[in-house]
Amino acid sequence: MSDDDKITQAAKAVEGIVKAVPVYQDALQPAAKQIGKGLETITKTINIALAPVSALVWGYEKISVFLSAKLTDKLKNVPPERIVTPNLLVAGPVVESLRFAAHEETLRELYANLLATSIDSATAQNAHPGFVQIIQNMSPDEARVLKFFTTGGDKPLIDVRANVKDGYRILYRNFSHIGKKAGCEHQQLLPNYLDNLCRLGLLEIPPMVHIVAEGLYEELESDKALDPIKKQVEAKEGWTLSFNRKEISLTTLGKQFCLACVIDKDLQVSN
Repeated sequence: MSDDDKITQAAKAVEGIVKAVPVYQDALQPAAKQIGKGLETITKTINIALAPVSALVWGYEKISVFLSAKLTDKLKNVPPERIVTPNLLVAGPVVESLRFAAHEETLRELYANLLATSIDSATAQNAHPGFVQIIQNMSPDEARVLKFFTTGGDKPLIDVRANVKDGYRILYRNFSHIGKKAGCEHQQLLPNYLDNLCRLGLLEIPPMVHIVAEGLYEELESDKALDPIKKQVEAKEGWTLSFNRKEISLTTLGKQFCLACVIDKDLQVSN
């Protein structure tokens, strides 16, 4: 075959491919159109879901009105001579964070209390700049948990364990009534909340430590919520049930955080 013949044959092959493309396009068009409609529907749904977000993001004017009213109420028992300009490392991030958290009342109160603490010269030293970031890493339920820790009293925890041949298996870690008593919206996530608050350095579960007061752990160990786990253990040959008793408490940093952010300043005793 000569070079001219090869060129002619290649040209015809290319021409055939070009002519075939519209056929494939026509075959794919209905599917492509259907996918396009599906994506359009998803896009509209997403836009509808995101629509309220812009309304929830506050501008400085809304934040200013909110803070003016809140701080006036929280500082009403503070002598005027103690009112000072707050540390910008605290006030700046608080204002910025309120833009996105103002719709969550529980978190909003933490920010307002922190700013009120920083404005009072007698308490300003407790308003650590890092507390803003800690609040940013908390859920509303976790704020409720910390509020509950300010009420005092022992906070018992238990691990539900199955004793097996080679040791034991933890079937439920950090079971407690804290979520219920704190009024958490998602009580089943309480163990996760405690993990996060410990990670943030606000709570601690000391190893090999438990409460000696009678009755506290029996209330947890007899909770009907654990019945499914108990039945699971009973159904396994060679398994026996046991409980590891523990306690959880505020750290030193956690106490400072609660003083600065959780306890309403207007409820604190004026110095």
